[in-house]
Amino acid sequence: MLTSITESIFCCLWGKTTSVVLPVESSDGKPADGFEFVEVKPGRVLRVRHILPERPATTDEQPEPSSSNSSVHCKRKITVYRNGQLVIENLGDVLHSEILQCQNGDVEQCSTVEVELSDYTTAPSSPDPKPAPPLLISDQQKPAPPPRRRRRKPKRTVLIDTQRCISSCKGTHSDVALFFIHGVGGSLDIWGRQLDFFSRLGYEVIAPDLAGHGASIAPQIAAAYTFYALAEDLRAIFKRYARKRNILIGHSYGVSFCTFLAHEYPEQVHKVVMINGGGPTALEPSLCSIFQLPSCVLHCLSPCLAWSFLKAGFARQGAKEKQLLKEGNAFNVSPFVLRAMMSGQYWPEGDEVYHAELTVPILLVHGMYDKFVPIDEDQRMAEILLFAFLKVIEEGSHMVMMECPETVNTLLHEFFLWEPDDSKKNTVTKVTADQTTVNNATPVQTLTVANGNITGTPKVNKPLNK
Repeated sequence: MLTSITESIFCCLWGKTTSVVLPVESSDGKPADGFEFVEVKPGRVLRVRHILPERPATTDEQPEPSSSNSSVHCKRKITVYRNGQLVIENLGDVLHSEILQCQNGDVEQCSTVEVELSDYTTAPSSPDPKPAPPLLISDQQKPAPPPRRRRRKPKRTVLIDTQRCISSCKGTHSDVALFFIHGVGGSLDIWGRQLDFFSRLGYEVIAPDLAGHGASIAPQIAAAYTFYALAEDLRAIFKRYARKRNILIGHSYGVSFCTFLAHEYPEQVHKVVMINGGGPTALEPSLCSIFQLPSCVLHCLSPCLAWSFLKAGFARQGAKEKQLLKEGNAFNVSPFVLRAMMSGQYWPEGDEVYHAELTVPILLVHGMYDKFVPIDEDQRMAEILLFAFLKVIEEGSHMVMMECPETVNTLLHEFFLWEPDDSKKNTVTKVTADQTTVNNATPVQTLTVANGNITGTPKVNKPLNK
């Protein structure tokens, strides 16, 4: 009884009723505004906004993009040593990629940087060092040479050798689908400006509500909100709506699900966008988090949590941001779901090696004032990934797609239309046994976007020292 009363008070504070799945149908039998309800498992129903643009009927098939200038040979060797050191060697034809930056159509080349993808303090020793020669009797008076290093055996070695066809994604092509995945406490409504923008351009867009979020059903068992349970939900959504070429756009926790799907379906996932997703580390719930408190305590703290999210999630906390938070239905979940979501973030497979195995082009978008995700985490992600472009929006924070929708839409659209140019490839550097850094590493590009204008010159990321 006390729980029901507290739940009612909480819903009044948030202006939200308990999650109830209702049919959203228009009079003509078509989903209203593209909303559908999909049963991913028996009794587990998710709300999905699916907008399929009307295309003129034609008998002629649309021509496929030419693959002559977009064939990429991705060849990497990833070595993990027993002390946790990680060495990535790019052995194939790594692209010297280009991406559209300016609204006037100018193209500037991005730069590559040699980074050390091992531990942050010491460089890895040679995997196969040469044995030191024995000392002669006449040399015994000389200073003793440094001790001989033991030959290190790698704990794990991953070889990636694949041929990818990367091309632009035109909105008028019927084989392109965009998937938008929100994070903890969000809903598909946070993508409202993106869904409207890209659907008007002719893209097919799909945006689900995670379980317990938005209008999706909210199971009352904590096991329903683990990473693996939510990932299986999104796998079902992806298999239901996937086209030949699919682009995944994730925000915060949703980035992990995009990574999971891109890893599971490498031939179907064409590109990935990661917005304020953080570094390439395995997920593990924090034991000292406020979300470990009982649900009844979180009920009482709900006003404080709402204000904290508004302060940390937006660069400014004015009436406009409060209205955006309300319209986006963000952070509008029950304390039980919130607590279960935070406790269920356990994904040990999603480490640096898992991310380094991705061969799909990835755009990283980071809000400068983000208090949840430091910029160095996205920089680390850009170093690990094979094809990565890092964009920093100065006036944005964690909810950058709601604060700066025009800028984010422009960046995303340019990335969708981008295709690699094989005429400008890096000269592959031979990796020798005594080298301790990664040669010809990930093409990392950092671009600062200010006042809605994409200006400035690319900056080369420096190796991170932690």
